[in-house]
Amino acid sequence: MKVYTKTGDKGETSLIGGVRVKKYDLRIEAYGTVDELNSFVGIIRDQEIKEEYYNQLIEIQDRLFTIGSILASVPNSKMKLPELEEKDITFLEEAMDKMDEELEPMRSFILPGGHTTVSHTHIARCVCRRAERNTIALAEEAEVSPLVIQYLNRLSDYLFVLSRKLTKDLNAKEIPWKPRM
Repeated sequence: MKVYTKTGDKGETSLIGGVRVKKYDLRIEAYGTVDELNSFVGIIRDQEIKEEYYNQLIEIQDRLFTIGSILASVPNSKMKLPELEEKDITFLEEAMDKMDEELEPMRSFILPGGHTTVSHTHIARCVCRRAERNTIALAEEAEVSPLVIQYLNRLSDYLFVLSRKLTKDLNAKEIPWKPRM
């Protein structure tokens, strides 16, 4: 099978289920941003991080592929697709709770950065928020599982907590934002 099919040369692509749409369709924006997020999560996973976080990120990447396939499919498609479950959201919440136990309470916003790994995590968080916004926009026009939106919302929180935990683990400096008045 060749990677190139030439079927998208005129600005359209196929959804799972065979429907053709413009490449700028909200559904394409949503799952394309999830794909971008998955790549950024891969960058974090490729850093020198604890095995526990590495394994969590592998699980997250698997779930992001699931979300991508859900968003790339025609509603009521007859093709059997993987599904998100409540336990996927619980997985993120439990991971955050465990990391949060070792962190100082936040007293202000934090400037992204301090270490390359932390910066990559903040970028992934921002891309996750965009994926969430795109998915919510899609949900205004088409049926989208509420679990997809919940998962993306919780994942952005997870990535924020992970950035703070990595800051601590890597002995980086967490710089609070101090607005000038």
